[in-house]
Amino acid sequence: MLSTPQDAAILQRLHRRLEAETDGAGLVDGAYTTVDCPLGSLLLAATPKGLVRVAYASEDHDQVLDTLGRKLSPRILRVPWRLDDAARELDEYFTRRRKTFDLPLDLSHGFRQTVQRHLPEIGYGQTRSYRQVAELVGNPRAVCAVGTACATNPLPVVVPCHRVLRTDGTLGGYIGGLEAKTALLNLEAAA
Repeated sequence: MLSTPQDAAILQRLHRRLEAETDGAGLVDGAYTTVDCPLGSLLLAATPKGLVRVAYASEDHDQVLDTLGRKLSPRILRVPWRLDDAARELDEYFTRRRKTFDLPLDLSHGFRQTVQRHLPEIGYGQTRSYRQVAELVGNPRAVCAVGTACATNPLPVVVPCHRVLRTDGTLGGYIGGLEAKTALLNLEAAA
């Protein structure tokens, strides 16, 4: 059993070597890391196509990784440097130095993808109703489907579903919880 600080350093070096060698050999289908932000710990995951998941701690990072392993590939490894750009852009967002994200994204398919592709059109510090988003995507009667697309958004913060409110102006739900949605809206309003 490894128990000394020296043993921990050896394990860390071995893990970094594993990360580098498997990533360099193309054996990793997905990379992940965690970053700290004002809302707590965020899990970031990416495929070679782009960022595929941002998850709040309340979503249970281990469960998110398990789901990605089943749906995406079991070859997912902690490879932090693959997510350096995402971590940097999120840090810039939370320190009010970034209003839009320039990251490649690996989005879902179908109507959800259509909604998620249009959400960044809602400007920083602005909000839209679920009905307005349905109209934006060309299907004004799909208000409930827009709500579902926002509720299942795999890239909260980066794909700004927090900017979508109920028609009466109340918050509605949010994958990170109403405190996180309120904090994001307040962050953007203060800029």
